[in-house]
Amino acid sequence: MATVFNLFLDQGTTFKANITVKDRNGVIRDISGHTVESQFRRSYRSVSNTTSFAFIAQIPSGTDGNVLLMMNSNTTTNVTAAIYDVEMKSNTTGEIERVAEGIVLVNPEITR
Repeated sequence: MATVFNLFLDQGTTFKANITVKDRNGVIRDISGHTVESQFRRSYRSVSNTTSFAFIAQIPSGTDGNVLLMMNSNTTTNVTAAIYDVEMKSNTTGEIERVAEGIVLVNPEITR
C-alpha cells in the first residue's frame, strides 16, 4: 500500500520534493535497481494530456530510499490543485508498485 504524502507547490516556482520509501514496518527501503515515474491530474478520471502533468522523478542513490520529484517554473505556472502518485518499477522483475500518493496543494502565483 502506498504512503500518503500531500505536496505543497508554489505556482510559478521551481518545485522539488523528496519522498522516502519505507516498508510496512516504517523501515527505509533500499530502492537501488528501480526506476520511478510520477504524474498528477485534476481527478482520477482525467485522461487528457492537457489535464495531467509529469514530475521529473529520480532516485538519487537508492540506498537511502529517497525519490526526488521536480518540476520547472514554466510548468508550475499552469498547475492547479490535483492528485498524484509515484510508481516504482523493479529493473529485475518488472514488478510495478505504487509507493506514494496524495494531493498536490497549489499556492497561487501573485508575481508574474
